[in-house]
Amino acid sequence: MTFYIVVLVTILNHISFKGSKVLITLYAIDLGANVAQIGLLFSMYSLFPVFLSLYAGKMSDRYGFQMPMLIGSIGLMGGLLLPYLYPSLPTLYASALIIGMCYIFYIVSVQHLIGSFGTGAARTRHFSHYSLGIGLTALLGPTIAGFAIDSAGHSQTYLLLALFPVLPILLLAIYPRVLPRLRGRKEKRDKQKTMDLVKIVPLRRALVTAGILETGSELANFLLPIFGHSIGLSASQIGITLGVYATALLAVRVLMPILAKYSSEERVLSLSLFFSAIACLAFPFVNGFLTLLVMAFVLGLGLGCGGPLSLVLAYNRSPDGRSGEAVGLRQTVNKATEVVVPILFGAVSTAMGMIPVFWIDALMLAYGGMLMRDDAKQKSEEPPKAALDPVDQSSKGSPT
Repeated sequence: MTFYIVVLVTILNHISFKGSKVLITLYAIDLGANVAQIGLLFSMYSLFPVFLSLYAGKMSDRYGFQMPMLIGSIGLMGGLLLPYLYPSLPTLYASALIIGMCYIFYIVSVQHLIGSFGTGAARTRHFSHYSLGIGLTALLGPTIAGFAIDSAGHSQTYLLLALFPVLPILLLAIYPRVLPRLRGRKEKRDKQKTMDLVKIVPLRRALVTAGILETGSELANFLLPIFGHSIGLSASQIGITLGVYATALLAVRVLMPILAKYSSEERVLSLSLFFSAIACLAFPFVNGFLTLLVMAFVLGLGLGCGGPLSLVLAYNRSPDGRSGEAVGLRQTVNKATEVVVPILFGAVSTAMGMIPVFWIDALMLAYGGMLMRDDAKQKSEEPPKAALDPVDQSSKGSPT
């Protein structure tokens, strides 16, 4: 029951987070912002998380889940209320900074919490269900924000989105026992260094793969609308395309636990990366709405397994008592990618067109697929006991 309460609370928070990204774009346009200013607005969401993700993970390792999740929920609500109280373009920048800075504590801690609910196949299943909830918010958040803007205006929509975190805040503040307490090793924590995690080869490969996967997600979020506009699609057609992409994410995440059960997380992730690479290679040959819908769906199928599976691998490959720190390190890699990739892809597409961007990312995704293919091969050669549970999970953040 606790697991589903956590997922429900996360859905409420993440609806606001996803909705705010659509809202901030449309509000900035209404306030006269240009494309460069909007791109900078988006980078504000990920600027502070680059530096805070690791600390957020260490906090969840040391103090448990309730405090950082509460900080994230309160910060999310505060950042959403700011444009409602002081509607202006500079306030939008402040709002994005506050939301990104605070909400990363919630995200890292809840991912750590989800991983602590079980081991092996059960953990993969839990991350799959969690990712389904996150995928659902990719549909609900923008839709709610869009209808609210049309009916009530931009500032009122910020107020509406600020209401969603109220229940999570009350639950975390008044009923903290709804969250399990963390049982882990706390000795010699001051002597532990983050570079020790980076030196663990299997964990490092999982982190590199997570960063590569994020380039594919940023390609979809950043370039897909621009590409649709370049082939003459309307705004509604572009919106439908993004909806089809999100639907594919949900569909493949339903099947992910079954695929991983009869194969392995590494092998499924490898195939997903190769599948995504093929989709990126084919994108430049798309020249119509229907074919773009098909390719967006294919790309969504490929990338849909990536996020939850890379999270499972980072968690499983972390040392005893440092799983939260490993999850935070993964978020650091992802957020740095979210800051750099839109700038890099934008510069390359401006200078050389969009085709090189798709093909460059196809090469990166294929490289990630080869990394995971090698890991899958190595895992299949390990003794059964090591393959099933290579890390002692008995004291690795187990809830009590």
